[in-house]
Amino acid sequence: MHRESLIQLIDRYVERHPGEADTGRRVKDFVERNSDCFKRSLEEGHITGSAWIVDASGKRTLLTHHAKLNLWLQPGGHADGKSDVLSVAMQECLEETGLKDLKAVTSEIFDLDVHGIPERKGEPSHFHYDIRFLVQAGEDEEYIVTDESHDLAWVDMESLEDYTLEWSMRRMRDKAIRRFS
Repeated sequence: MHRESLIQLIDRYVERHPGEADTGRRVKDFVERNSDCFKRSLEEGHITGSAWIVDASGKRTLLTHHAKLNLWLQPGGHADGKSDVLSVAMQECLEETGLKDLKAVTSEIFDLDVHGIPERKGEPSHFHYDIRFLVQAGEDEEYIVTDESHDLAWVDMESLEDYTLEWSMRRMRDKAIRRFS
């Protein structure tokens, strides 16, 4: 997938979610302005891919207690030059959770977010332009905690606020509940 494919995905996302047009325009503008938007070396920021993982019933989500940020988040990470962001998200899910029986519910974008990453170990503060996909786990829910996480947890969607009050996490939860109800 090249930048044009991602731009088309963003355009379709904004059509489905007109209330999120400002975020969509911000991500699209970033992608259009930066031919190297998928590379971590771009100091302004870069594209990341992540996934809102739901269990087979669609009632729980798998969160990671991120080791570097010390926050409960969805699994995801840097594109590292790869333009197929769905593939990036799926690879990050495997690496961060150990779950092998995962499938994308759709290849369309589930959510978009732009968030700041603080300066850390000589790396300047920058933005993650996060492209998020909806992913469903199979019956095997045995995860593996890796060094990228302090912990992992299957969380009832209705109990998300026990882990985070982050608006974008609640937005993804609400979208997932609508999708699976």
